[in-house]
Amino acid sequence: MNDAHLHMVVNHFPIIGTIFGLGILIAGIFLKNNVIKNVAYILFVVAAIFGAISMATGEGAEEIAEKLPSVTDQIIHEHEEMAEKLALVLYALGIISLIGLYLNFKNHAKTAAVSYIALVVAVIGVFFGKQTGTTGGEVRHTEIRANATTTAVDQNGGEAEEGDDD
Repeated sequence: MNDAHLHMVVNHFPIIGTIFGLGILIAGIFLKNNVIKNVAYILFVVAAIFGAISMATGEGAEEIAEKLPSVTDQIIHEHEEMAEKLALVLYALGIISLIGLYLNFKNHAKTAAVSYIALVVAVIGVFFGKQTGTTGGEVRHTEIRANATTTAVDQNGGEAEEGDDD
């Protein structure tokens, strides 16, 4: 397993974990159930840990990806910039979640306030997660790039005009 493979294995959880955590946190707030909120907080902490691992494996993945055809420095740079923003949000969310867990266990009066702060930060995290996932996908999935062409290939192997059915 090389660095690019390891990066691909771990980089999905920060995004998916934050999305699931957000849904669970909303349910916990709506139901006024601290146990459900704690599940969300734990997911956020795990997402932050996986975010740190993703950041640690990103450089090695970059070294491999930049040698591939159709991968430009600009594409990698955009992904790296978004990933850094997501990582900062996830680290903040992880810290807020640890505070939330502590306050829930102590039955502190500020638990509701912390859950709303976590909610706002998680929404920001989901936004940056979407951006990071998209820019990361663009590294190898040329079809999702903004400048992707829709030129089809005909059955004889030659390029057909857009919309050509022959």
